[in-house]
Amino acid sequence: YFLVLFFLSFVRNISASVTHYSIPEEMKEGSVVANLATDLGLDVKTLDQRKMRLDIIANKKYMDVNKETGELFIIEKIDREYICTTKSSYSCYLRLEAILENPVRIFNIEVEILDINDNAPQFRRDTIHLDISEAAPKGERFSLSNAVDPDVGSNSVKTYYLSESEYFNIESQTGGEGTKFADLILKKTLDREEQEVHKLTLTAVDGGTPARSGTASVIVRVLDTNDNAPVFNESVLNVKIMENSPIGSLVIDLNAVDLDEGSNSDITYSYSLYTSEKTQQTFHLNPSTGEITVKGMLNYEDFRIFDMEVIATDHGANSLSGQCTIKILVEDMNDNHPEISVKSFQSPVKENIEVDTVIAVVSVSDKDSGDNGEVDLYIPHNMPFKLRKSSDNYFELVVSEPLDREKVPEYDITFTVKDRGSPPLSDNVTMTLELLDVNDNVPKFPQSFYKIRVMENNAPMALLSSLTAFDPDLHENQYLVYFIIEKEIANTSMSMLFSINPENGDLYALKTFDYEIEKEFLFHIEARDSGSPPLSSNVTVHIIIVDQNDNAPVIVSPWRAHGSVVEEKIPRSTDKGSLVAKVIALDTDSVHNSRITYQFLQVTDATLFSLDQYNGEIRTMRMFSYRDPRHLRLVVVAKDNGEPALSATVTIKLSTVETAVKAYTDMTEVPLESDLFSTLNLYLVIGLGSVSFLLLITILVTIVLKCQKPKSSQTAPPSRNSVISERNSTIADSTLVSNDAYWYSLFLAETRKGKLVVRQPVPKGSRYIVSSIPRGTGVTDTSDSAASTLQV
Repeated sequence: YFLVLFFLSFVRNISASVTHYSIPEEMKEGSVVANLATDLGLDVKTLDQRKMRLDIIANKKYMDVNKETGELFIIEKIDREYICTTKSSYSCYLRLEAILENPVRIFNIEVEILDINDNAPQFRRDTIHLDISEAAPKGERFSLSNAVDPDVGSNSVKTYYLSESEYFNIESQTGGEGTKFADLILKKTLDREEQEVHKLTLTAVDGGTPARSGTASVIVRVLDTNDNAPVFNESVLNVKIMENSPIGSLVIDLNAVDLDEGSNSDITYSYSLYTSEKTQQTFHLNPSTGEITVKGMLNYEDFRIFDMEVIATDHGANSLSGQCTIKILVEDMNDNHPEISVKSFQSPVKENIEVDTVIAVVSVSDKDSGDNGEVDLYIPHNMPFKLRKSSDNYFELVVSEPLDREKVPEYDITFTVKDRGSPPLSDNVTMTLELLDVNDNVPKFPQSFYKIRVMENNAPMALLSSLTAFDPDLHENQYLVYFIIEKEIANTSMSMLFSINPENGDLYALKTFDYEIEKEFLFHIEARDSGSPPLSSNVTVHIIIVDQNDNAPVIVSPWRAHGSVVEEKIPRSTDKGSLVAKVIALDTDSVHNSRITYQFLQVTDATLFSLDQYNGEIRTMRMFSYRDPRHLRLVVVAKDNGEPALSATVTIKLSTVETAVKAYTDMTEVPLESDLFSTLNLYLVIGLGSVSFLLLITILVTIVLKCQKPKSSQTAPPSRNSVISERNSTIADSTLVSNDAYWYSLFLAETRKGKLVVRQPVPKGSRYIVSSIPRGTGVTDTSDSAASTLQV
């Protein structure tokens, strides 16, 4: 313990002796400072044995000792500003201890580091910001941050310089401990609106050789004062906006400019007291941005011009304001459909309404303006109407063509109005015009002439046909009544023969017709409507009675009493081909049914007689022989052509007599007087004479009856099929013609039979001239023909 105290005391005593060196900073590595062994009086040879070492107190090891030479040299470059961080003194030392053993010795070494001008002045900030009010007076000072130079003495900051400026200059000041700083002096009043920022360059220069300098940017921002009122770009603005613009649509973005800044330039927009309540309700003014947007519905037809006054006020302590007058013009768009108003409309109207009659009065309108408000009115082209302009926006619908309800009962008239905008808008309204019926159509039958065939022997009240007419009118004008136009035939009215249903036109026969009595009827049926006045039309009906085979043939020759047998005598010397007898049968049916053929039903000897099936002649086929019986029996049947066929028979008993008179033949031989008045011919003469006598008596009775009738009584017309004239010598084989065309519908000339027959009732007092023209002569002129006058 005592040895340690002694050693420390010894060391302390030795270190009191200090070896001093001075070197400049930044010496190169390896540079020799001094020969430490020589300066300390040490033997260089013993330095290694004594383990000499060098310690640097409180610093890095910047130096070392070469044990072979004893030199103190630099092992790392020394920066004085790094070692001596404070500028409390201009001196900077590096303290070392050199330690040796055997014996132990410690040497204190002090190396002074001398400053060199190796650092340029440097400002703490590269940019210095100053805020100076534009209201600052001229000559006012503003302190600037000073520059720092790590060097000392003359190498530190010596002075400051300021870049050229119209508004500023600089003045250097010396502070305590010789520190240099600068003041910025305002030499001219600032105007922020002219120049808001001033950019200056401050330069600090040290006193070293060569001198070093450092710079800093000085940014002077001129602080605003509220010395400018907000100003709009234009004091009067005209703005156009389309009607029906959506809510929120931008109308205009107002931009008021305040040259001040900060709160002095913050602007609030507002309506002035002169802006109407309607305008403020229609448009919204953004107080912050000045945007005016659509707030309410814009309708050109309601309001076209909006006037407003907008004030822009800044936020300065003593606020200033500016104003702008705005006129908003609402532009029309084609947003209103044209409108149709039917002021008057007549429906229903009669179909016989006169042309050019006014049916309706229509007005059109459109709230838009310009072409958007110009309208045109149309109706379909394929209608019998036209539009006629009566005044502004008023039109009349008039009848342009005759109307016919039976063709078109009603019209759906569509009025279409279209404006001239782009794109055009339109509207339409449809009115129904109903036509009332007038009785302007006569009933019409499908045919003008009806030919109806009726089988004879029909049942009474049998339906013959349905004669239905059509009337295109309506209601009572359409209701038809049918009736037969009255006429009489042979004192018989048509209404006694036929009946027609007045409601549906069904035609009935009231009686049973017989073809052999009545063969046809010609009359008219009228259909009359129930209109006022009523209209009617008629049709001709020709009833034809069709024959049935309802009459059997009647044998008139040879004549005999009913059920008796005809007895004939014939000479036995009769030659071959001689006429024995002739059977004649009559059938009152029509030609087809009355066509008669003859056949033998029974014959005693079929080789002796022949029968002509068409004319009924019985002739000998050979001469009589002695073997032939004296009495022969012939049964002849006469059969008609009907279906089924009807027939009649006659039995002839022939008796042969011996006579010298030769039987007559139809050859060229002249018959004897006795032959002409044979028994057969006698029967024929008697029959014809009886018929002629009965006819004569009938004519005489008829004439007497007519003469006995009173003069006042009306002469009945000849009955149908009545024979008016029978002149075999004049009418037969000739053609009857008349000068009156109506004659042919009244009379039927059966010229082959020599008869003139009445077709239908002949008017009293009628007079007709009838001519007879021989057939086959080709004569058409009746002037030279035989003429007769027929007086009714």
